[in-house]
Amino acid sequence: MPILGITGGIGTGKSSFATLLSRQMTTTLFDADQCARDLLGGDETVRKLVRETFGSEVFAQDEGVDRVKLREIVFASEEKRLALEAILHPAIRDQWLSLAEKERAVGGWLTVDIPLLFETSAGKFFDHVIVVACGALTQMRRLVDTRKLSHEMAKKIISTQIDLNVKISEANYVIWNEGSLSALDAQAVLLAKLLKHSHG
Repeated sequence: MPILGITGGIGTGKSSFATLLSRQMTTTLFDADQCARDLLGGDETVRKLVRETFGSEVFAQDEGVDRVKLREIVFASEEKRLALEAILHPAIRDQWLSLAEKERAVGGWLTVDIPLLFETSAGKFFDHVIVVACGALTQMRRLVDTRKLSHEMAKKIISTQIDLNVKISEANYVIWNEGSLSALDAQAVLLAKLLKHSHG
């Protein structure tokens, strides 16, 4: 059965939509952001590489990775950002590709919530790519008001991602998320029906 990739831009609502879609379908949901947090928190190989690359200052006193400090470092330097991606992305991809193989073997569905799907050239691994998008003003408002990022940090993060219009042009399905959660859920219901119908 199909492997679905859900992506978009930071703050567009892709994770919310992935959760809503998974409720409408019998699908395993893999969260790439959560996987990254888990790797930083508990994978000794990853933590060793992070310490070697960024120094002990990115670790808090309890030895957990200080993600705020790490974010400030990597979004201030493209070299540092690429270094972190080189540590995390292969490990994350290995996990969801392994999961995809298991789901295909038993005829199951897999939905992968993967923010940097296009940036990591992962589109070829998915049967359908779903882009969740919104307007630029809405995206910025969510990052500043809801996630409490500074305007400067929000702009830095957005600037490292492929333009949403490019992602939309490459998508199999586009979800427009400017309204309420119920409006987003209605789109999840419609897409689930369409996907289930097209795949029997």
